[in-house]
Amino acid sequence: MSGGLLGGEAAPRPPDFLKRILVTGGAGFIRGNWRGSVRELIGASHVVVSLVEKYPNYMIINLDKLDYCSSLRNLEIISENKNYKFIQGDICEPNFIKALFETEKIDIVLHFAAQTYVDLSFWRKLEFNYVNVYGTYVLVGAAYEANVEKFIYVSTDEVYGGSCDKEFDESSPKQPTNPYATSKAAAECFVQSYWERYQFPAVITRSSNVYGPHQFPEKVIPKFISLLQQNRKCCIHGSGLQRRNFLYASDVAEAFLTVMKKGQPGEIYNIGTNFEMSITQLAKELIHLIKNTSSEAETECWMDYVKDRPTNDLGYPMDSGKMHSLGWRPKVPWKEGIKKTIEWYQENFHNWKNAEKALEPFPVVEESV
Repeated sequence: MSGGLLGGEAAPRPPDFLKRILVTGGAGFIRGNWRGSVRELIGASHVVVSLVEKYPNYMIINLDKLDYCSSLRNLEIISENKNYKFIQGDICEPNFIKALFETEKIDIVLHFAAQTYVDLSFWRKLEFNYVNVYGTYVLVGAAYEANVEKFIYVSTDEVYGGSCDKEFDESSPKQPTNPYATSKAAAECFVQSYWERYQFPAVITRSSNVYGPHQFPEKVIPKFISLLQQNRKCCIHGSGLQRRNFLYASDVAEAFLTVMKKGQPGEIYNIGTNFEMSITQLAKELIHLIKNTSSEAETECWMDYVKDRPTNDLGYPMDSGKMHSLGWRPKVPWKEGIKKTIEWYQENFHNWKNAEKALEPFPVVEESV
């Protein structure tokens, strides 16, 4: 179901829904980078589908600007459900957001919407701060005025900065090293300030890298898959030794449902996994699976090492013990998840608007003072 807000007649509020949940950025997947410098956003569309299917007595309201990396195709499976509503809009428009909360009577917010393409953040620092910091400021302020019962802010493991071996827990200091992560860390501060000052029931999550179907091919896994399917090489930043932890989208969706139900106000939760691999290892595995290479030399022929970006953290190992205490653990093994992901892109890549453009090289940004 699609609904208007300011420009058209809004659907009347059904009287029999127990909760009304707002998901921002719900037509997208979750964070993004390319050429091996990973940053996938958590699959917000996967979360929306899970909510609609698992909670038929909740109204799920999906607010999305429908930027280049979003697609309502991700939500066709639930688009006609009576407990689902889509609204197109921008979190950076205060009057629109205020009217949305007044009209829709929101109980819970899951805030995914953000600018997330790390490489692009070096070029467009102001835009990233405007959307990620100011947009969050607008949203959390409106949610506070509307007296919502829970506000979940979706952040990133990148706020910790990089580490080779030491695991980050939720009390580790924030030391972001790129403009994207800096904007997310700043937005966290706004959200936390509402808890500290008003005891506003805010919860923050920090997730590892997410992969799975429906992810825009600027992200490293779908990008490598799509390049190889077109007989093009995997482009890898720098040495390719950067290590990343990968979570399948359905596992992360389940984590957010767990936080929605059991997460405590004022708390931060790491959503991570012990499974990790380097970007070089990732490329080699995808090459072997898609191109059926039989030797190291043959595999190397499908890899292209390019100049690294100004900063590229070596890894983000996290302790997710607090999430485990809520009863959540990842379930989908890597081999199962990557097989499903490859199969989906083999069937659906050409359905993506702007997908071909996403595979083109992005200029390397030089350090500036």
